[in-house]
Amino acid sequence: MEDGKEASTNSLLKDECYVDFLDEDFDVKTYTAQAIHHAVIAEQLAKLAQGISQLDKELHSQVKQPQPLHSQEAMITASVDWLDRGWLSSLWSLQRLNYERQLPWRIAAGQRTLEAQSLTPLDYLSQGVDLSGIEVIENDLLLISRARLEVENQAKRLLEQGMEIQNPTQVGTALQVFYNLGSLRETINNVVGGYQTTIKDNITKALDIKGLTQATNPRGAPGRAVMPTPGNTAAFRAALWTNLEKLMDQICAACRQVQHLQKVLMKKRDPVSHVCFVDEIIKDGQPDILYTFWTDVTSTLSEEFHRATEASSFLKQAFEGEYPKLLRLYNELWRRLQQYSTSLQGALTSTGGLDVSLDTAEIDSQDLFTHGKQDYNPEKALKDSLQPYEAAYLSKSLSRLFDPINLVFPMGGRNPPSNDELDSIIKTISSELNVASVDPNLSLAVAKNAAKTIQLFCVKSEQLLCTQGEASQVIGPLTEGQRRNVAVVNSLYRLQQAVAKIISGLGTCPPAAVDALSSSLEGVQALMSSAVQPLLQSVSDSIEAIIITLHQEDFSGPLSSPDKPDVPCSLYMKELQGFISRVMADYFRHFQCVDFVYDSTESIAQRAIELFLRHASLLRSLGEGGKMRLAADFAQMEMAVAPLCRRVSDLGKPYRMLRSFRPLLFQTSELIASSPAVGELIPYSTVLHFLFTRAPAELKSPHQRAEWSIARYSQWLDDHPSERDRLALIRGALEAYVQLIRARQGKEFAPMYPIMLQLLQKATSGAQGPKA
Repeated sequence: MEDGKEASTNSLLKDECYVDFLDEDFDVKTYTAQAIHHAVIAEQLAKLAQGISQLDKELHSQVKQPQPLHSQEAMITASVDWLDRGWLSSLWSLQRLNYERQLPWRIAAGQRTLEAQSLTPLDYLSQGVDLSGIEVIENDLLLISRARLEVENQAKRLLEQGMEIQNPTQVGTALQVFYNLGSLRETINNVVGGYQTTIKDNITKALDIKGLTQATNPRGAPGRAVMPTPGNTAAFRAALWTNLEKLMDQICAACRQVQHLQKVLMKKRDPVSHVCFVDEIIKDGQPDILYTFWTDVTSTLSEEFHRATEASSFLKQAFEGEYPKLLRLYNELWRRLQQYSTSLQGALTSTGGLDVSLDTAEIDSQDLFTHGKQDYNPEKALKDSLQPYEAAYLSKSLSRLFDPINLVFPMGGRNPPSNDELDSIIKTISSELNVASVDPNLSLAVAKNAAKTIQLFCVKSEQLLCTQGEASQVIGPLTEGQRRNVAVVNSLYRLQQAVAKIISGLGTCPPAAVDALSSSLEGVQALMSSAVQPLLQSVSDSIEAIIITLHQEDFSGPLSSPDKPDVPCSLYMKELQGFISRVMADYFRHFQCVDFVYDSTESIAQRAIELFLRHASLLRSLGEGGKMRLAADFAQMEMAVAPLCRRVSDLGKPYRMLRSFRPLLFQTSELIASSPAVGELIPYSTVLHFLFTRAPAELKSPHQRAEWSIARYSQWLDDHPSERDRLALIRGALEAYVQLIRARQGKEFAPMYPIMLQLLQKATSGAQGPKA
């Protein structure tokens, strides 16, 4: 094995390429000149490198072998002597000559990349080796150091200029130089760190209370406390917002330059190794430069703002009181950065000055701020520094909204706010929402506060409502409690209309904010309905009490003779018409919310028609004269309920039933049973009730069989709206009639019975489920 090594060493030393180095009179300059003359620099460099490599291996091998100490020393001494005789000197000289032939000392910016590339082998040879005593190398070390410094300085200037004018080609060239010099990451960190330092200085200067105060009071006496005088508060705040606007411009400019640098790093690759420059920066777990820069900016903003506002109550009051203005500056900064990011992607995509081998579509789809940090929200990180001021602003905003309401609803008060007072409340709500419109999240938060304000108004209003018996009386004129209820409803209505108008004018307000306000208006509507409900119920009960007196009148008479004409309508109908007209005039006309009143009273009108049809169908007995008078009552019924609605035809199905039922009064029972209106429009149970009127007395109506009063049966029908239940009761009445006839051993049933039975079977075999 040792023989093999010796043979290898001997063969190396016998190579004619290395023979010159064994000569006692070896001269480096002569050797170098011959290499230049024969133009074999590259070949000689390769040979020398190979020889050094072989020698290095054998040195290591010799050191590791357990040879006698004197043998190792001899080998190492011989090797060092050999190198000292000129091997490394020659290698250095040839490398330097190679560097000078590739690129003479020129200062053109475009040549710095090659120059740096040529300097790199010289740096490699000089690192980790004691080159002292080698004359040719020692003389060049200073020259190389100066050359490297010149290249670095020119590359720095090129990088600064390229970033300032946003020239990706210049930036890419400068980055290539630093990459070739092996200082890319260090340079990028220094550049970004410089921007971070500058931004911190800018923030500190913008919030400097001393500078702000001097700007507003330049003639102030020296040594005075640093605080704005009462008369200069407005000027102080104007100076502050001017400084902050300038600060946002400075932050934006720095961010744009770092964004541009980041984008170039993401697209630039080394033409030899094809390494993407951004990978050189973020390797070994290092974070992305823009992410690092942005987190530093946002944390610095948070820290400096906190420090400044803790030190100055004037700054704190300004930020809390005019928070929307501060938020608008932040939003504008973010919008500008996003716009720049979009335009930057397009600009770099069309730039031909970069050595791009990266997938352009892949890079363009990435957010520069979140490259490699998909769970990071840069916009939220920016606005997090404002959270303390937002919380304080929202608290004060809620106080501004609540204060006018608490003022117009004093403890023990009995009246709702006046129109002027209500206008003040509406203006406050509108103002708060308008000021908050600079930001969707702030709009939502203030909208929720406004919704709480409306809820508070409802709570205060509800406390004023009269809920005692006087609220529902419909006998005399309005009571004091009823007047107060009317005033409260009118106040709620004006609030509802005003807020609805505000909502319609919000424009770009987020849907969630609109929903919050709209939901609060539903509470207003519910309270209005609750306030009028006692009165509405009393009116409806009174109408039912009047209609039920229909049974106290006689409808069994024949047609009147020419000398005794019938009255145009019944007494109960006259009373009904008079009552409805009176309550509308005495009670409901005082409400300003006309549509709301009609929406409430239309249901009373529908209920009145249904009750009228119910009790008209339950009449027993009904003579020909009674039919004529009842037909007149049908027409008068339309007139009676007219004040309760906009148009009687708006009452829907009850109105159509009223119109459809009237012709049945004069039709035969067979025609009635086969009428297309029966079942489709008029419930089967109502028609069967009416047919009981034409049956003999022993065919009792359901309430007669149960021995109920008309009022009790009407209540039972209200409690059982299903046709199934009503038809079952009617079936029981018909079956009772059959049992009665059989008990009497009667020969036949009344002619009406089979008609009613057939109609009942049709009803039960058809739709049993619908409500009447």
